[in-house]
Amino acid sequence: METISENGGPIIPIKKSDPILVHPRTKTKDGFYFLSNLDQNIAVIIQTVYCFKPDHENKSTENVGESIRQALGEVLVHFYPLAGRLTVSSEGKLIVECTNSTGVPFVEAVAECEMAVLGDITVPDPTVLGRLVYMVSGAKNLLEMPLLTAQVTRFKCGGFVLGMTINHCMTDGISAMEFVNSWAETARGMSLSIPPFLDRTILKSRQNPTIKYSHDEFLQIDDESSISNLFQEEQLVYSSFHFGPEKLAKLKEIVMEEGRIKSCTTFTVLTAMVWRARTKALKMKPNQQTKLLFAVDGRSKFNPPLPSGYFGNGIVLACCLSTAGELTEKPLSFALELVQNAIKIVTEDFIRSAIDYFEVTRARPSLTATLLVTSWTRLSFDITDFGWGKPVQSGSTNLPEKEVALLISNGKEKKTTILLVGLPVSAMKTFQEMMRV
Repeated sequence: METISENGGPIIPIKKSDPILVHPRTKTKDGFYFLSNLDQNIAVIIQTVYCFKPDHENKSTENVGESIRQALGEVLVHFYPLAGRLTVSSEGKLIVECTNSTGVPFVEAVAECEMAVLGDITVPDPTVLGRLVYMVSGAKNLLEMPLLTAQVTRFKCGGFVLGMTINHCMTDGISAMEFVNSWAETARGMSLSIPPFLDRTILKSRQNPTIKYSHDEFLQIDDESSISNLFQEEQLVYSSFHFGPEKLAKLKEIVMEEGRIKSCTTFTVLTAMVWRARTKALKMKPNQQTKLLFAVDGRSKFNPPLPSGYFGNGIVLACCLSTAGELTEKPLSFALELVQNAIKIVTEDFIRSAIDYFEVTRARPSLTATLLVTSWTRLSFDITDFGWGKPVQSGSTNLPEKEVALLISNGKEKKTTILLVGLPVSAMKTFQEMMRV
């Protein structure tokens, strides 16, 4: 029996089964599965949870674990690389070994309480929510961790939580949601509405690599402000910040009154705002160079666009650079203009250049004095239905790196955007002040 607790918060007794390895229901291809250069630099484990609370009229959840497990075996026939094993190729790149014998660990669990004790799960809480996903203990590195795991936890109220871990090198947000929704469709006996397109070689580097851009996303920055020490010395705390329609309209009005820009989106204004506020909260020195990275979906940037159902990372990192002094002393519209200009640069030519840059350099994006913003606001978390209705809420158990800020949408109409961020305790107080509009 395991318990979940967080500084006097909920204590949830959970009884877990031993993991069962789920294999594709029918034999799939053996051999090595190619990962593109866009997959190589984001090999981090993403943990998500989906809470389902069926109506009393709905069918019993007693066999929900078995139903979801059987559907997993069926959907893995289409998404078979997820049942493989991550390894390193002779070229020194990540690649997936598919053998039909590795499989996906699946755990069933029972909680001796109501699901309501979880409360609002939009704020990451590794201590509480982390027990609702299955992580292999004793793994020394990512190569020893499964590409995918699943855990179904039933609660006394009849509700259940699906907890999932997935390696980001296998999917970006869009392809992850397409996989989860395909899994749910399979559980309901439906055919896949978006079959996966598995051939990632369409994003291979060119025969003669051509680097046309500086690719500052890989730039190494000196930590002149001892930021890494601050994260080591203080406790990391998470907070969420809600931006409804009125607050967003006011923020956009304020920034446009500065006269530098004529229009802006919710994403660009919040990204600029959090970069500027975080830089000030971490007390970066005026001459400290700071970097902003954010993911741009490249699927539509190609001609023709990437095929429907492209399974893999179709995102590329856009980059902004500034000194901390300039960023914090100048108005918010300065940072916003940098963000807008970085988005304009992302074309097929830029993405091909980024692919070739990695091929030649094998560089890793440096995260020193860096903020990485990722947005899940357009992902369809709320439509996943395994046969017991759509989730009442969903969230991430943690943020994959301390440099990551996450944007998610809230409510059925998705009019409210929530910013999730983790910072050292002392920095969070300043950050909270700067988030007031």
